[in-house]
Amino acid sequence: MAALYGGIEAGGTKFVCAIASGPQDIRAQVVFPTTTPQTTIGQALEFFQQGEEKYGRLSAIGIASFGPLDPHPDSRTFGYITSTPKPGWSDFDFIGAVRKVFDLPVGFDTDVNGAALAEWRWGAAQGLEDFLYLTIGTGIGGGALVNGHRLHGMVHPEMGHILIPHDLRADPFPGVCPYHRDCLEGLATGPALERRWGTRAENLPLDHPAWDLEAKYLALGLVNLICTLSPQRILLGGGVMKQVQLFPLIRTKVLEYLGDYVQAPQILRQIDQYIQSPGLGAQAGVLGAIALASLIAAH
Repeated sequence: MAALYGGIEAGGTKFVCAIASGPQDIRAQVVFPTTTPQTTIGQALEFFQQGEEKYGRLSAIGIASFGPLDPHPDSRTFGYITSTPKPGWSDFDFIGAVRKVFDLPVGFDTDVNGAALAEWRWGAAQGLEDFLYLTIGTGIGGGALVNGHRLHGMVHPEMGHILIPHDLRADPFPGVCPYHRDCLEGLATGPALERRWGTRAENLPLDHPAWDLEAKYLALGLVNLICTLSPQRILLGGGVMKQVQLFPLIRTKVLEYLGDYVQAPQILRQIDQYIQSPGLGAQAGVLGAIALASLIAAH
């Protein structure tokens, strides 16, 4: 019988928890709002306790979380959410809270690194060694596999906060990022779209100028990442990318902004496959947590 794992996709607005062995064997799943750490983690742990009673003992629990966080096992604050504008969550010992209830291995990483791991194992990045997973929604986050390993570093990648050209005459909107104003996240998230145009993105018609501007900013961000990390594929998920008309606009602008400099056949002849949707769809995040759990259990 396949080992069962608990997965927590910890988002800034909602938690998704699941008990599964993989995408074809999800035994139970629940979604609830992100409130205080005590209440939200309590709901997650109660879900796993009830799941063990019904399905048997879990082998490990994986946490794929919003950040910033500390993903380094040798660090004093490993498993903590560190600095965040989310009230009550700064300096929160996430792993410690789980281990108070469950004596199990706990895997821990960013939500986007978790999603990237799931896409590599089960989704649209199978067989690749180097690729990017970006989510464009309430925020913009990026995860990467480089040479088959999740990319960390001094802390972890913050791809949404790269700085891109912003012509204030053409687009006087100042941006919504509380730290940088008009970084990529400040200009191209769902909240930025809503505040710039005065309505939610899903209410804008397909031919609205919002989409060309959105594609421009996202393409500028992707070109920076392509030139920095040289990924074999880029997966774009999140609520904003449900606007499928964005994909052809982004692909066209990426080719334009690269200016024939990167002469890779994946880009020149296979751009539709090079920039695409995640294979696991909206389940990539929670399956990322399951993948983290299976990885830590194997070690």
